[in-house]
Amino acid sequence: MFIAQELRKKNIAEYLLYMWQIEDTIRAFDCSLNRIRREYVSRFDYTDEQKEEEADWFGNLIRMMNQEDCRQKGHLQINNVTLQMLCELHQQLMASPKFPFYNAAYYKVLPFIVELRNRGADKSKDEIETCLNALYGTMMLRLQKKEISPNTQHAMKEISAFIGMLSDYYKKDKEEGLKFE
Repeated sequence: MFIAQELRKKNIAEYLLYMWQIEDTIRAFDCSLNRIRREYVSRFDYTDEQKEEEADWFGNLIRMMNQEDCRQKGHLQINNVTLQMLCELHQQLMASPKFPFYNAAYYKVLPFIVELRNRGADKSKDEIETCLNALYGTMMLRLQKKEISPNTQHAMKEISAFIGMLSDYYKKDKEEGLKFE
């Protein structure tokens, strides 16, 4: 909860990737709050009160996962809405002549997006979701200490820079409001 709150303020894409990881963490503990509390939250260097807040947050997420039928797979609606906001901002940035650097960054990563889709990524997914899925998959490979090819590392570096730019625009839009025309 505390990490999620901080990430949401600083970098919306990192927040979303973190929340996807939290969903998978909950699944790894069989959606059991008792197990999460005992085997996961107890390891944090938090006060007892903070651990209780963290456990409550996990409990709420578990309840939502049960209600939204995403115990096995998929994402919580709150995460889907965040993703949708990023996708909509991407479309606005692409449609506006005021953001040429963003457009250039997009066209730089477009070949990687096309390649990801040709390799089996769901073609019905938005391009931003494809990018985030690729970043999440690479993050999972790193956590598992699996080898990542130099080509994939290069692609993820470019995609990460592009998504970072989108996140920066998201933050600026929330704080100051972007002018698209």
